[in-house]
Amino acid sequence: MRLVKSSRLAGFSLLEVMIAAAIFFVAGFAITSLVSLNLRSVRLMQIKKPSAGMLAAELSLTNRLEEGTEIGDFGELYPEYTWQRDINFYATNGLYQVTYTIFKDNSINPDSTMDLLMFRPETRR
Repeated sequence: MRLVKSSRLAGFSLLEVMIAAAIFFVAGFAITSLVSLNLRSVRLMQIKKPSAGMLAAELSLTNRLEEGTEIGDFGELYPEYTWQRDINFYATNGLYQVTYTIFKDNSINPDSTMDLLMFRPETRR
């Protein structure tokens, strides 16, 4: 009995390797594109200028309000912006109107403003 040797060796052909490499690169480029798109979306959602809501949140933590005007800045977080807070007695015992104005580069025109009413019954007028 005679043994017949197969001319084909076990393994992958060049065509199979090329197809597998093509599929790998297409999947890699798709994943890279998706990550790039998500990073761009996150960059667009970042806050690039301050909000008066940040200042209102800080004031809401206090128990007392005093009438008057206060001026400040945002420190190193937003170095080119300054803010002004005006607190005025509004109507009834403990109701105050707070007006926030944010300026950029010490200009006269405000960048943004916000008015809110706060009730602090502990504050005596």
